[in-house]
Parts: sequence; structure tokens; C-alpha cells
Amino acid sequence: CPRDGGACPRRVSSVLNRDVKQFGKKHMFDASEETCWNSDQGTCQWVTLDFPCTVKVSQLHIQFQGGFSSRLCTLEGCRAGEELAKISDLYPEDINAMQISFAVFQVEETVLDKLKITFENSTDFFGRIVVYHLGVLGERL
Repeated sequence: CPRDGGACPRRVSSVLNRDVKQFGKKHMFDASEETCWNSDQGTCQWVTLDFPCTVKVSQLHIQFQGGFSSRLCTLEGCRAGEELAKISDLYPEDINAMQISFAVFQVEETVLDKLKITFENSTDFFGRIVVYHLGVLGERL
């Protein structure tokens, strides 16, 4: 299992103007500072990761574009064949509209096969979220 979710099947709620080449989900995992996932407008944008094996998650790293982050992120997870259950709420800080904010969250170690991150409250008036990097750290079981 990769540490960054790069080889995990993943889904996102939306992509700005459906332009997956420029703003698609793959850009959260490509380690480039030049690319990002940019959601379309709307409330409650989300990302899901389906891990190829069972993992124990301990940290979450999210790098937002300032002005396009989330005041509240809800983490949900489950084992294969189960329903998603809430793990925790995270509260990233939006530094300012011109900077990229990087947040590291300690997560209560949770064993799961699927992780969903819901961006509940965007700092952008239109509800857009911009993520340059998403990293999930832990260990495979």
C-alpha cells in the first residue's frame, strides 16, 4: 500500500469546469507544487480513497490554496463491506488568500480500507476547494 494514496482508487465530488487534465484528482498525489485538484463550486466537496489493503491511519497531510480551504473537514472510514462511520472532525486554518496553507493532523489510529474526507465549510464564497497535496500516513496491516 502506498503511503500517499497515489495508487489507491479515488473519487472526488467535482472538478472545476470538468477539466480533469488541468484540475483533476490525480494532481493531489503527483508531488508537484504546480498542480492541484480544484473542485467546482458547491457545498460539501469530498475525496474518497479506497486502499488496496487494510491500513492503520495515523496522520493526514493537506495542503490547501489560501482562500480555498475548508474550515471543517470530516473524516469517515470503514473496513471493506461496511458502511462509512465518522472518525473525527478536523479544523484547518486558512492563513490568507495569497498563501498555501499546509495542515498536519494527528488522527486517532483507525484501521480501515476506505477513507472519506468531506470539506464541510469552504472559505471560498462559492464553495470551491483547492488541494495541492493530500497525504495519508500510517501502516499497512
